[in-house]
Amino acid sequence: MQENIIYALIATIGTWFITALGAGIVIFFKNHPERLFNIVLGFASGVMIAASFWSLLAPAVRISKENSNIPPYLTVTAGFIFGAVFIWVSDKIINYMQKTRNLRTVSENSAINRIILLVLSITLHNIPEGLAVGVAFGAVGKNGNTAESLAAAISVAVGIGLQNFPEGAAVSLPLRREGYSRLKSFFIGQASAIVEPIFGVIGAALVIFVNRILPFTLSFAAGAMILVSVHELIPECQKNKTGSNYEVTAGIIIGFSVMMMLDIML
Repeated sequence: MQENIIYALIATIGTWFITALGAGIVIFFKNHPERLFNIVLGFASGVMIAASFWSLLAPAVRISKENSNIPPYLTVTAGFIFGAVFIWVSDKIINYMQKTRNLRTVSENSAINRIILLVLSITLHNIPEGLAVGVAFGAVGKNGNTAESLAAAISVAVGIGLQNFPEGAAVSLPLRREGYSRLKSFFIGQASAIVEPIFGVIGAALVIFVNRILPFTLSFAAGAMILVSVHELIPECQKNKTGSNYEVTAGIIIGFSVMMMLDIML
């Protein structure tokens, strides 16, 4: 059991590192081109929407069917709604705190809120991913075939790790768009995945219990990401457009396609 936890920790440190590589893309942007960053923000929206289904909702349905007596449609729907409500309540709390302190202008508040919700939703998304890797490694050898279960666990970690690359960029690039420095954008982008090693260890240690609640946590994260995408990111990237009206839309489609392709391949 202890070896499984160590394997889970190593694997999730690897998935976090790939997120950091994705976030590191922001280092190569020397300036702040509005047109490009609108497209990038659309790309981030597409990545989040695709991840919500292919990385979160679809596995939630499958795991719920395999490990729960509760109908999957109830578990997944409840988790999705709770995730969206959680972000909505978080937004209201953030707005209230900022108005109470009266520290910033309305436009600055809006930008700060958007960044907080973006980072929060991606972080929530990384929690069940860490749990999923932890559960996979925690279950190694429990069904008798150690080699086969280890190979399956490694494939889960590789799949999640590779899809974390565009997710790291989906955090750091919008931060850069809002005027954050390249170093600070990178730091926050990679930090959004630091929860994966933590929850990977928890998942491996509590494999049986976590496997039962995993469908709810996956769909909870999906609801959070969808709300942020459609309420914050997509409207924002549609503002102050220059050039073709379809440039930003193309960014959304490309982001969705890249994430979907990675999830289906892996």
